[in-house]
Amino acid sequence: MQISKDKFKLVGTQLSEAEKISKPSLSFWKDVFIRFRKNKLALFGLVLLGLLIFMAIFGPYMTPYDYASNDLVNKNQPPSSEHWFGTDDLGRDVFARTWEGARISIFIGVAAALIDLIIGVIWGGIAGYKGGRTDEFMMRFADILYGVPYLLLVILLMVVLGQGLTTMIIAMSITGWINMSRIVRGQVLSLKSQEYVLAAKTLGANTNRIMAKHLIPNSMGPILVTMTLTVPSAIFTEAFLSFLGLGLTPPLASWGTMANDGLPAMRYYPWRLFFPATFICLTIFAFNVVGDGLRDALDPRMRK
Repeated sequence: MQISKDKFKLVGTQLSEAEKISKPSLSFWKDVFIRFRKNKLALFGLVLLGLLIFMAIFGPYMTPYDYASNDLVNKNQPPSSEHWFGTDDLGRDVFARTWEGARISIFIGVAAALIDLIIGVIWGGIAGYKGGRTDEFMMRFADILYGVPYLLLVILLMVVLGQGLTTMIIAMSITGWINMSRIVRGQVLSLKSQEYVLAAKTLGANTNRIMAKHLIPNSMGPILVTMTLTVPSAIFTEAFLSFLGLGLTPPLASWGTMANDGLPAMRYYPWRLFFPATFICLTIFAFNVVGDGLRDALDPRMRK
């Protein structure tokens, strides 16, 4: 007796569907973006950072007052419909100065971070890839430079080069790249023995190609996180130097110089200190939470 196939029901997956992909594949950076988007605090920090940058670009144009124009008749006026953030001891509009200062402070932070990025990636990449005596010499030189008192170095530069925006950025960058170089060196040391790097060497790829195509791109996670945390550190350093009287020269304004000017008047005219100090805190907070969010999103151990 022959049994018909209609009496049987297939249980499970058919062979033709066994290789079918049930979930669409995601690239590394798309997966990073999805996980970053789920971090509400980091997303809030990114939005806040975008608002601060928007106001730094367009804020000075929202008021008819110039950030450097003196008006002694209206000095130390509290916030009002005419002067939204009040005026300082020379009658200058604090709103205009706040957003002009935002341009300078954010520019200092981003410029210092970019210089640290370039020098740190090149120095740490070469030290980690070459290894041996080259690595020993380069990292001991970085350690010696890191041991020089930072404040003494800044004061010497201010004396030699004079106070100004360029001097401030140079002072921050002389030793600021060392932390970046150590992170890049550690990443390169762990990656240079991977199979794809050995395969590239076997195929005749030179050092520059291996660094540019394999080692540095695969180290971008820690590099990006370190860079986002370098910017608020540079902004805070500028404010710290301004409190010591080593800030920018007038008529340039930054949040640090404004906070330094407003500190003596804090008791009677608190708005002069409140606004620059608040925006320093908000900017540092925004960069830090974005950096933490990037660190979590780029961590391969957190992939699901």
